[in-house]
Amino acid sequence: MPAGAVFLSYASEDAPAAERIATALRNGGIEVWFDREELRSGDAWDRRIREQIHDCRLFIAVISAHTEARDEGYFRREWKLAVDRTHDMDERKAFLVPVVIDATSERGAHVPQKFRELQWTRLPGGETSAAFVQRVRRLLSPENSPVADNVRSAGSAVASSAPGPRGLIRRKGVLYGAIAAAVLLALGYFGLERFHRPQATVPGAASIAVLPLANARSKPRGWRRSSPHLE
Repeated sequence: MPAGAVFLSYASEDAPAAERIATALRNGGIEVWFDREELRSGDAWDRRIREQIHDCRLFIAVISAHTEARDEGYFRREWKLAVDRTHDMDERKAFLVPVVIDATSERGAHVPQKFRELQWTRLPGGETSAAFVQRVRRLLSPENSPVADNVRSAGSAVASSAPGPRGLIRRKGVLYGAIAAAVLLALGYFGLERFHRPQATVPGAASIAVLPLANARSKPRGWRRSSPHLE
């Protein structure tokens, strides 16, 4: 499998839908491992699958009512191998891309917990949009250094299910932070306005006037006390 290729994992009942996805990606110049004729068991086949999952650049897991109905299936081994590989990866690295081809809900789905941490892309019946193909090409591009958030937004241009718990918590955190910032700005504004506001004079309030003091002991110049005997 060439470097940067996509591994497409699916239940045998979903082969037609998976083939549509593979064809659309190949038409977009993306290398995809998908071959219905080679679905068989055996040690050699199992070893080849392990090598391809280890070497692929992206792992697309096709989820459907068929995968939900099957408690066992080789696709579940592929899912486990892909999740195990992420344990040695940087958490920011884009690798797992869950795709739903019918009305299967994320809630309660029988998938690895790692899948629940990502945004699922919905491609009804395997009909693949040009936006999804472009997104996959971007994730495969080495200069873009894709991170986990890119996988969450892989279905942003196509119909997708509701955001998972992490997305809701993040959005709530941003909302609460914005509200707190607005409250702090308002308090600061009113505090400054009160500080600079001139104090108003209260009618009828007591006031003190400072007047010059007269010297009661001083006498006018040239004054002479008359003698009582002369009066």
